[in-house]
Amino acid sequence: MSAKPPAGLLFVLWCAVGVGPLLTYGLSTTSSLVIKDLGISESEFGLLATVTFFTASLAAVWLGKLADQVSQRTALLIIFGGASASMLVAAFAHSYILLIVAMAISGGAQAMANPGTNRVVMHLDQPDKHSGWIGVKQSGVQGAQLFAGIFFPAVALFAGWQGAAAGAAVVAIGLGILGWSRAPRGDGVRPTAGRMPSASGSRSFRERGKDRALLGILSRTKTPKAGRQRLPTIVWTYAAAAFATGAGIQATNVYLPLFSQRELGFNLVLAGLTAALAGVVGLSSRIFWGRAMGRNRNGFSVLLILAAGAALGALLLLASAPTQQPWMLWVGTFLHGATALAVNVVVLAGVMAEVPRERAGAASGAVSLGMYVGFGTGPLIMGVLLEASGGFQTGWTFVIASYLLCALLLLSAKLARQGQPPRPESEAA
Repeated sequence: MSAKPPAGLLFVLWCAVGVGPLLTYGLSTTSSLVIKDLGISESEFGLLATVTFFTASLAAVWLGKLADQVSQRTALLIIFGGASASMLVAAFAHSYILLIVAMAISGGAQAMANPGTNRVVMHLDQPDKHSGWIGVKQSGVQGAQLFAGIFFPAVALFAGWQGAAAGAAVVAIGLGILGWSRAPRGDGVRPTAGRMPSASGSRSFRERGKDRALLGILSRTKTPKAGRQRLPTIVWTYAAAAFATGAGIQATNVYLPLFSQRELGFNLVLAGLTAALAGVVGLSSRIFWGRAMGRNRNGFSVLLILAAGAALGALLLLASAPTQQPWMLWVGTFLHGATALAVNVVVLAGVMAEVPRERAGAASGAVSLGMYVGFGTGPLIMGVLLEASGGFQTGWTFVIASYLLCALLLLSAKLARQGQPPRPESEAA
């Protein structure tokens, strides 16, 4: 890739990260309508998100490896195409089973989003900007949350939640066309003996022959192939942190609008604005923390701060219903966006600093596995607890516990790593 990225590439990556979960966020903001129209229970509604994220977790590692092999344009096509298809299926879903199918398709698109877009970023010629780009593009998830919180309830007032899904599908298709036109034309795959890049385009036949001979010698050495090397232990530590926080994040994202309607008497539009607030704050916080990670290669300290803030936000949500204090809900939602929703970008930026760029897709896939398992577990547990207890208090307690578990994991890892020599800069991506 050239030193200057193609115009609009960062916006395309931002949209690619956000378009996958758009259906999940949209259904969350119209959850009361979905539950009523399909005649399902709260736990069955939570299962929709579980299907999405478990599908993503099953596909994450495989698609992470695929992202290292296919062209960058193909990866983006998989992301936008899958998201568009999921919303079109949802738009015509008049049964719970068909809506589950739509959510599974959405999960596949999300599984490609992180490794596919990370691979594009890691092939930029300015390594010092990688963390910043990761922070901006990962804020696309919160951009989708903001869009869903405004678009879906407003459209659903006159066209229903399925009409809102159809409108979102049209938006996703348009973004996919833009992404195809702005994506880098080159595939970015590492040079092989059969394809040697030329710096000037005018190298002699003899020079190219020497390059091929040298690559032939190198290919016969005993150096393990990158795809067969084990990922560093720290990658799996980040994956565990992503799992713990992911459970709390999606339990909150999926049920926050419904909670505000049932427990605090919000109407459909106002309930949607809780998701919009989380989205706009999360968008800014991901950019902020992404840039902070550019100056701090060890993400454990940053993640400890975020886990503590997320637990405080969930505590305010827990207290808002029995006290009937809407300000607690709004402040808790703000903290959710400012802390919990930034965890993903910090985890990914931390991992990218620990692996060489040719392993970016595989490492992202491993972290995505933990994240998506957490994403799928959280809404399922929250829904079951809601049905069992008849209220949200037990569910918010579970969310707080998930953030505290993340803090405990990170503190243990931070203490274990103290005294170890720093990773050489030359080994970093």
